[in-house]
Amino acid sequence: MKQNNEKTNVMRILDQHKVNYQVHTYNDEIALSGVEVATLLNQDPNQVFKTLVTAGKSNQYYVFMIPANTELDLKKAARSVNEKNIVMIKSKELLPLTGYIHGGCSIIGMKKQFKTIVHETAKNYDTVIFSAGKIGYQIEININDVSKVIQFVFADVIND
Repeated sequence: MKQNNEKTNVMRILDQHKVNYQVHTYNDEIALSGVEVATLLNQDPNQVFKTLVTAGKSNQYYVFMIPANTELDLKKAARSVNEKNIVMIKSKELLPLTGYIHGGCSIIGMKKQFKTIVHETAKNYDTVIFSAGKIGYQIEININDVSKVIQFVFADVIND
């Protein structure tokens, strides 16, 4: 296991806002799928969320946080942000746009705050787990506490 005393930007931001969270770490230097992360952490993949960044036809960017074992429904996602259509951004665009790399992208602490949509099933859990902004680091937090740090809305944006 990694040392739990290392802080990521996400953790520093949560600390500044006095938001409680728990850190989960795993030893891996490469980006894993959300399901692989859930398995490594021995957690329910419905409770472990992944962060996806998209671009709309209007050239606006949108962030979606969905359960690790699901796929983003691009039509539902576009409707949720009043766009005709949206596409996933290319991996190479992620770092300059958000400050995060693939596999370490978090809804908290991006260079710029984009409209963020969290899949509505997050409300079903006392806590959800998502990237702490660095590969190998996840945070577990009550989704309502995230609203103390960033703005987001809930919507159904996954494939049925």
